[in-house]
Amino acid sequence: MQHRSLLSFFAGLAFAAGTSFFAAQTAEAADKTLTIYTYESFTADWGPGAKVKAAFEKTCGCTVNYVAVTDGVALLSRLKLEGTGTKADVVLGLDTNLIDEAKDTGLFDASGVDTSALKVPGGFKDDVFVPYDYGHFAVIYDSQTVKNPPKSMKDLVEGDPNQKIVIEDPRTSTPGLGLLLWVKSIYGDKAADAWTKLKGRILTVTPGWSEAYDLFTKGEAPMVLSYTTSPAYHMIEDKTDRYQAADFSEGHYIQIEVAGLIKSSPNKELARDFLKFMISTGFQDIIPTSNWMMPVSATSEPLPDAFDKLVVPSKTFLMSPADVDKNRKAWIDEWLAATSGN
Repeated sequence: MQHRSLLSFFAGLAFAAGTSFFAAQTAEAADKTLTIYTYESFTADWGPGAKVKAAFEKTCGCTVNYVAVTDGVALLSRLKLEGTGTKADVVLGLDTNLIDEAKDTGLFDASGVDTSALKVPGGFKDDVFVPYDYGHFAVIYDSQTVKNPPKSMKDLVEGDPNQKIVIEDPRTSTPGLGLLLWVKSIYGDKAADAWTKLKGRILTVTPGWSEAYDLFTKGEAPMVLSYTTSPAYHMIEDKTDRYQAADFSEGHYIQIEVAGLIKSSPNKELARDFLKFMISTGFQDIIPTSNWMMPVSATSEPLPDAFDKLVVPSKTFLMSPADVDKNRKAWIDEWLAATSGN
């Protein structure tokens, strides 16, 4: 009886120790915080941030903490200022136009994520950055105000200066940089002349996309630089087809958004889990009707019918990351010179 009691006693100790170890491991995971740097529209009330956070936290036993800045270019600028002291584990919201410059900082580590099954226009692949969505830039117009929308970049550049457009700053915003590269792709060495002509139509230049689109929907200007997918938001959420994308005969510039792992992160395993989660249905299903972009992976949910009514560009422009890295400063200086003053 005493021997059996001793065995039961030691077995109880072992069970208690095992239970305590498991509880400690669970508590440790729950105590971990994954800090994600991103842009403001991702964390907006209508954006995907809250849904992504909830979905990932169900699988990770951790807490997701967002740190949001105005836009993607501002995101890279902040990282450069913080350097190796950055608190970010993951940076979500850069695009292919910025990845070479981002790599030059030395702050990013290889993702370790297999992206071979992703369907990204142009077949984009990278060992460091993981794509999570894409969309073509477009001029969105208010059909109640603009009866003859521009049918080409030439129409936009040379059109009625009384019909204004709001654009974003290429120094702080990825859409702003996208427009800069779109104009450069079409006009080449004549880009400065195009900007000089377009200057009269520009109501204002905002730091980021959110500010620009807010001015547009408030009726401050009848046109704004956004995405071909933007009308889907209004069709689904507002039940209106009032806002449409102008289909440009020359073609449209594409944006492929990416995320990357910070080399100095103390939570690398957790960060890699998030990057893998990004290309799963749990994340990809959220993107079309919250970030209003196209998913890069198969989703379990079919795209809403509104997506069938969107402009399909006849041609896609996309410069290599190396070309953008090499010329971005000079092209921004050219833009500034052409659009400043009278």
